[in-house]
Amino acid sequence: MKLVVRVKLLPTPEQAAALEATLRAVNDAATWVSTLAHNQRVFRDYDLRKHAYGQIKDRYGLAAQAAQHVIKKVTDAYATLHANLRNGNVGKPGSARRERVQAKPIVFRPSAAQPFDDRCLSWQMDARTVSIWTTWGRMKSVAFTASADQLKTLAAYRKGESDLVYRDGMWFLIATCDLPDVPVTDPDGFLGVDLGIADIATTDDGTHHSGKGLNAVRHRDRELRRRLQRKNTKSAKRLLKKRRRKEARFAADTNHTIAKRIVTEATRTGQGIALEDLQGIRDRVRLRKPQRVTLHSWSFHRLGRFIAYKAARAGVALVYVDPAYTSQGCSACGHVDKKNRPDQETFLCTSCGFAEHADVNAARNIAARGVTSWAVSHAA
Repeated sequence: MKLVVRVKLLPTPEQAAALEATLRAVNDAATWVSTLAHNQRVFRDYDLRKHAYGQIKDRYGLAAQAAQHVIKKVTDAYATLHANLRNGNVGKPGSARRERVQAKPIVFRPSAAQPFDDRCLSWQMDARTVSIWTTWGRMKSVAFTASADQLKTLAAYRKGESDLVYRDGMWFLIATCDLPDVPVTDPDGFLGVDLGIADIATTDDGTHHSGKGLNAVRHRDRELRRRLQRKNTKSAKRLLKKRRRKEARFAADTNHTIAKRIVTEATRTGQGIALEDLQGIRDRVRLRKPQRVTLHSWSFHRLGRFIAYKAARAGVALVYVDPAYTSQGCSACGHVDKKNRPDQETFLCTSCGFAEHADVNAARNIAARGVTSWAVSHAA
């Protein structure tokens, strides 16, 4: 399985200046190559190299490997754009938005991430330093900080390229590690997980992982952003810039904590994990305008990814099930009716009289579907 490890660089002022100049140079070159590719309609890596490789080295003074990575970064960006066009993610054919996207080349920010392979970047784990190519020459002994677990993972499983990232005044290296797959044990039942907004996650054993704290933070930050944007002074803009990723970090930490608890419980009980397949829910669900902000800031996809990779590392079985009618169906008798759920928290079956918290009942339905899905997919 693939695992991303992010370590923080601690460069000296001179090293930081060299890294900044390098990012600016490679991204200027990427924007130029992007314009060339767009104008000549050349998007394949091999073909684009014929047009751009020599000129990149002459124009921007980049080393051979850096020039190759710039071209690949451009072709990857256009591959993503074309996939989004095919899937209709940037509007229907003929729409104004789609026309705007297709009419201009991709532009790379001066501080956009840049990949480095082992020819341009080497790691010294014991010394906790890296040696990295820059436009100012090779920078050696650039210090980085990492936990003992990160060092162990990097030393044993790091493979391929690492991305140099500059964010909020800090430098990071994001390395990809290729960990061996952990054998998935045959589960003794499934732990159903119902994802929601009031409670971010509810399991069929009755455990509620509340979202009140996260929702309160989001509401407070939303109001603060509104006031600062209305004020529109230099100090307000500085504060907006300073706080722009604070909410995202808090949400990510909350999701990590919840995912770890769910996987730990599944491991302890020998169960697998059953999740709802919520792909495309934002397009399917119709809500009033005040509710749309809450839905679109709901990071259920990230929580699902966190649960998935933590389950894979622990060897816990994971299945995705159809979420249709899990909130309306009775987990005791199977009767489905809108009236079974008179309000947000209450489930009361109109057929058999079974009563339970609505989210717990939904989680039990998800767990039952998980058992069925696993049996069908692993039938002899």
